[in-house]
Amino acid sequence: MSLFVEKDSVVRKIWSKSDTVLFIFAGASAEFALNKAVDWLYFTGRLPSDPLNRLFSTVTYARQIVFSDTDQAHAAINRITSIHQGVERARGGKIPDWAYRDVLFMLIDYSIRSYEVLEKPLNEDEKAEIFNVFYRVGRKMDITGLPETLSEWKIMRKQHLEENLIRSGFTIDLYKQYQKHLGAFRYLLLKQVQMLVVPEKVNQLLSLGSFRFLSPILRLYKLSRRLNIERFLRNAVLPAQYKNEIRALDNNPG
Repeated sequence: MSLFVEKDSVVRKIWSKSDTVLFIFAGASAEFALNKAVDWLYFTGRLPSDPLNRLFSTVTYARQIVFSDTDQAHAAINRITSIHQGVERARGGKIPDWAYRDVLFMLIDYSIRSYEVLEKPLNEDEKAEIFNVFYRVGRKMDITGLPETLSEWKIMRKQHLEENLIRSGFTIDLYKQYQKHLGAFRYLLLKQVQMLVVPEKVNQLLSLGSFRFLSPILRLYKLSRRLNIERFLRNAVLPAQYKNEIRALDNNPG
């Protein structure tokens, strides 16, 4: 039985820690709000009605892929493809391939950025390993125009950031939904995390700013891991109804 992602892979290390996964999706939630294809996420109404539930649904699929054998990972990817095809049929259109590429690019970029913020810098081989995992996901989904190397991805990532992002009415509404579902304090923390992980282009479009009061708190948080009290701190700033789901992110589903 072959694994989709090897057991000693840095990708498994990244996706096995709840704080890293939450940082990844904090960054992605910022960029999703700016993506020119965000209207597709609004079509079903699931994202604006319950963005946190959508987050954990997406996390579940991603982790099924990362921690499964190849056959199970392919089955999960096929389910994702089938869901998207159903949305396309319902709307009578096709999600553009560049929008699919954008999502893969986000998963690659924020996996790297989040791990480096919370842990340590990654070398080029480790970054290439992250790229390769999500490249294989894209290939299985039959997404066209994918970069084939980490170097090509870096170039395309910059192009996508310049060409595919815009601040729109969807952006404003989605941030209102984040605030509504998180509450004022957690919403402030979300934007602080986004400030730490998003590219400068995303920060500029969202006007997140540069006042990062979370940085010294983050150093304390890293220390708390050594003292084994990080779960107490994490649970103090997360919605109570999702604590079980968040704790489950620390476990290997495979």
